[in-house]
Amino acid sequence: MRIGIGYDSHRLIEGRNLILGGVNIPFEKGLLGHSDGDVLSHAIVDAIIGALGLGDIGKHFPDTDPKYKDASSVEMLKHTVELAVSNGFEVSWIDSTVVAEKPKLFPYIESMKKALSQSGILLELINIKAKTNEGMGFIGSGEGIAAYAVCLLKKV
Repeated sequence: MRIGIGYDSHRLIEGRNLILGGVNIPFEKGLLGHSDGDVLSHAIVDAIIGALGLGDIGKHFPDTDPKYKDASSVEMLKHTVELAVSNGFEVSWIDSTVVAEKPKLFPYIESMKKALSQSGILLELINIKAKTNEGMGFIGSGEGIAAYAVCLLKKV
């Protein structure tokens, strides 16, 4: 078994859709990023890559590569799950936390789990929690959103 931890954060800006866990969430701002800016998917990708000992998300999906411009982060996650399988592992568990002052994310958690499961991770192996930052820091002031993820991989 292997464990990996992932983290990502992006700035909120006007003029972009807010995509979290592969779900377009109605909000007046979206996350700035080279891809779709989905911090939850990015944190999970980073956790899996970390558990594999293969660097980080930037090594596999560089923001300097035009093919990842506005790319679906769920597709990036699917590729990462395939990478784990090709290295002889399967995802045994994902635990994640999205930290956002607004919007309230609880109503979208089940939809996010379903969207993320399109990557090849079984729905029942994905846990998502939503928290605020109690008004503190860049998240609390509404400047951005962050996500953390832990991944457990099992050798097959």
